[in-house]
Amino acid sequence: MKILVQKFGGTSVKDEESRRAAEKHIVHAVSLGYKVIVVVSAIGRMGDPYATDSLLSLIGGNRSFLDLRERDMLLSVGETISTAVFTNELKKNGLSAVGLTGQDAGIVTNEDFGNAKVQRIEKEAIYSYFKTNDVVVVTGFQGVSENGHITTIGRGGSDTSAAFLGSAFKAENIDIFTDVSGMMTADPRLVDKAQFLKVVSYQEVSNMAHEGAKVIDPRAVEIAMQAGIPLRIRSTYQPVTNTGTLVTHIEGQIEPYRLVTGIAHVSNLVQFSIETAQQTQKIIFSLLAELDISVDFINIFPHKIVFTLPQTTSEKARLIFDEQGVSYTLIENCAKVAIVGAGITGVPGVIAKMVTTMAKHQIPIYQSADSYTTVWILIAETDLKLAINELHAVFLQNENQPKNN
Repeated sequence: MKILVQKFGGTSVKDEESRRAAEKHIVHAVSLGYKVIVVVSAIGRMGDPYATDSLLSLIGGNRSFLDLRERDMLLSVGETISTAVFTNELKKNGLSAVGLTGQDAGIVTNEDFGNAKVQRIEKEAIYSYFKTNDVVVVTGFQGVSENGHITTIGRGGSDTSAAFLGSAFKAENIDIFTDVSGMMTADPRLVDKAQFLKVVSYQEVSNMAHEGAKVIDPRAVEIAMQAGIPLRIRSTYQPVTNTGTLVTHIEGQIEPYRLVTGIAHVSNLVQFSIETAQQTQKIIFSLLAELDISVDFINIFPHKIVFTLPQTTSEKARLIFDEQGVSYTLIENCAKVAIVGAGITGVPGVIAKMVTTMAKHQIPIYQSADSYTTVWILIAETDLKLAINELHAVFLQNENQPKNN
């Protein structure tokens, strides 16, 4: 049995026209002899009645009085509605299809409500339905605990659902359909000369997703990488023969001369600097951990710690620091910019180029860090567009570097 997994995000199922475009890809796969597991997100985005954020707004958002189990009951509804609506249209148009909730599909999780971890996929139900159907439509984002409670598996969970199903059923490909043609070298809304990427490695796309590229959830990439299943990031609205960006680790697919693959960014950050003795540093991080606040971009010195937090959680940190008498300074309205590329490893001069480029345009760097495949800098949000465009010109528009298109 040849199996494909196709995941359609909220914008791909938001209205009848979008669902018709998605259906063409399913019909094409069936015509090639595949059984297709379709994973769908909730319909639309904030403002659409059944989008996850819209459902959350019904209970006051994060000020809700519901416990996490009860909140999962509500938030899982969006994907259930989407699955029923999409399955109905497939059947109406003559496809043999069946719709399943996460529980029906055998997605078993722990009870970490709101961010549940998939424990296993019980495959018997989907295999049974494939005996009489070409398409099984499954709710993304949700599963069921051992005790029978509905759970959700965190934002980006539909990508994760698709990856787990692809891994369990040894799918030939996992296709993530969005409203863009695939991975780009930078956000095309900020960089006019952003280029389409035909092939990227799992590590590169995972790093770019972690650093703000929102085309795919990094957990899904890691699951597919462990299973050795190629991912394809595709556009719902382009022809069925357009296979988008291939994400793979197959040796020889990635261009060996490519130094930098792409530039990603995260906006709306706040940088905290705290002068502190070494013995009290653990107290600072313990305070943040108690509030369930995850810090990023951390530099630790003998008498100082520097880190960033999203704007949305920085107020909680400020309140606890003030309460505990912790002295701090902060810089608001920051942005993190990351250049990502498997080719960076062991190559001298990469950071020098970044620093030189920022200095040339008088863009202060507040903080920096690097790894084998990624270099990060923290800058002012007001400098973001200029910084990304100039770094893109330096690293990705060099006439000596072959274009990947």
